[in-house]
Amino acid sequence: MSIKKPKQSNKISEEEQSSFRDEVADVRPLISEKRIETVKNKPSPKPRHNQDYFDSEESTQMNTMSDPVDLRDAAVDDVLFFARSGIQQKQLKKLRRGDLPIEYELDLHGYNVVEAKAAIYEFLGDCRKQHIRYAHIIHGKGYRSDGKIPVLKTHVAYWLPQHSDVLAFSSAQPKDGGTGAIYVILKSTK
Repeated sequence: MSIKKPKQSNKISEEEQSSFRDEVADVRPLISEKRIETVKNKPSPKPRHNQDYFDSEESTQMNTMSDPVDLRDAAVDDVLFFARSGIQQKQLKKLRRGDLPIEYELDLHGYNVVEAKAAIYEFLGDCRKQHIRYAHIIHGKGYRSDGKIPVLKTHVAYWLPQHSDVLAFSSAQPKDGGTGAIYVILKSTK
């Protein structure tokens, strides 16, 4: 048995409209010399692919990164978290809550493991060059992979701690991809 709620009207009565107009009758727009425009440039979801980008140190570091032994280490809905020692708890709390500003984003949807590894290194290099501290990586949950094993999620969780610029990461809030994405704190390069 289901209970149906009566439909509520979304129409505003003439009396309510009149009351509202009376309340705001004296309101005037603010006129200011300084006009603040908030334009948030959405970060590019994919970095440029440039094979000549990596210097020899980065190329060596990328090639020495190990891959996970068992892809079943991370489940689709597992929350990822990593932090190097010395990071303030307040910063980690903000990271987990998604309260740090996303300055740059990488979306790995459609990438295979080899492409994702190169894209992450290029992305982290771009972050260093642009002095970016807070990044967002979308790795996906793995719903479309064989056996619903989150292949890229597992690899990303293994690769990032091996990169010297990565200080911490945590699974994102649902509004930013949930367990299919992570927030990353990077070393300051300024």
